[in-house]
Amino acid sequence: MTPTSDFMKIALHRARQAFDQDEVPVGAVLVYQGRILSEVHNLCRTLNDATAHAEILAIRAALPQLGQPFLENCDLYVTLEPCAHCAGAIALMRMRCVYFGAYDPKGGAVDHGARVFEHSLHKPQAMGGILETESAALLKEFFQKHR
Repeated sequence: MTPTSDFMKIALHRARQAFDQDEVPVGAVLVYQGRILSEVHNLCRTLNDATAHAEILAIRAALPQLGQPFLENCDLYVTLEPCAHCAGAIALMRMRCVYFGAYDPKGGAVDHGARVFEHSLHKPQAMGGILETESAALLKEFFQKHR
């Protein structure tokens, strides 16, 4: 086991919690120097807030713990390729790296679509495909259930 897959397993666990709460199953874990600062899942339906994506909630929960306005040297583990909204926030926070599970050819904005990091002043590293099969299967099951 590697720390990367361990953190992604926690994000996947959070995604399953979202699934059980009838939320789009995306989970995120924000890490600083090997220490988890936040672990969350999407809460858009629960909070009636379309901006309550797992990545945004992870950022909001982690910031007070560091006592600074940026998340430099932090890594984010998320089960789905971030959308443009989340990728923009990740870049603005000056994160070091984003690891994600499933690729999102339609809504993703890291390796697909807007490719936000390529056009940002701060360019976090990104690596996709970590526990991709498990992340994609959970999303597929959720959307099949809602059709």
